[in-house]
Amino acid sequence: MTTAPAEPQQPELSSQDGQQPLLRLAGIGKNFGAVRALHGIDLDISAGQVTAVLGDNGAGKTTLIKCISGIWQPDYGEMFWLGRRVHLHSPRDASDLGIATVYQDLALADNLDIVQNMFLGKELVKHWQLDEINMELTAKKTLQDLKVVSVRSIRQPVGSLSGGQRQAVAVAKAIMREAKLVIMDEPTAALGVTQTRNVLELIRQLASQGIAVIVISHNLNDVMSVADRIAVLYLGALAAVGPKDRFDTQSVVDLMTTGASTRQGVTSEH
Repeated sequence: MTTAPAEPQQPELSSQDGQQPLLRLAGIGKNFGAVRALHGIDLDISAGQVTAVLGDNGAGKTTLIKCISGIWQPDYGEMFWLGRRVHLHSPRDASDLGIATVYQDLALADNLDIVQNMFLGKELVKHWQLDEINMELTAKKTLQDLKVVSVRSIRQPVGSLSGGQRQAVAVAKAIMREAKLVIMDEPTAALGVTQTRNVLELIRQLASQGIAVIVISHNLNDVMSVADRIAVLYLGALAAVGPKDRFDTQSVVDLMTTGASTRQGVTSEH
């Protein structure tokens, strides 16, 4: 990862409430040949807040999170992490900053247990052997800190877990690696009522620990119950962004389908 040197003449970046955003996107754009997938995206992501990114199919949600995750590089625009300009050339660059992405498939190994999944590729070793005791203690504490109480045993195979429990393990794995920003792609898709409630509570718990969360979701009821801020994409552009109380379900639908809404005075902040 390469980080541009600080420029003395550049003013410190701050959000509208005066606090420096954890992540700032400034004029981000991404093209695929003649297709303009993203253009002019200005968005601040603050620590301890849940930002819901919404949009219809093809609006640019996936492209946006892949740019933030380092999978794709923007063609233009700038990204700032705690006020410093950064260039993410790979997912490793994003991970080194503290950005973790939990995709819909969760990338868990069903044949391994919870501890093995959480430490996969980063196993603890002591005296040339796996340090099973410390890995178990760390995994258990991480789940307890997230108030995950539904798991019977941390040695339970992940393949035997419910959808909500699997989400919790994937998030705990990210938090254990000191993530400061967690991106969750459709975290409640195909979950039942109880599992959905548990995942939403998990998202709130992350924010309460000062971690920034970006949620990509088609379920507006879930979004309205958990988000602090809402950003709506329309045809690759940011149609509106602001605190959740500026929006209602109908205004979000209007923005997703037409790019504009007159309800509740919703306007773009940028």
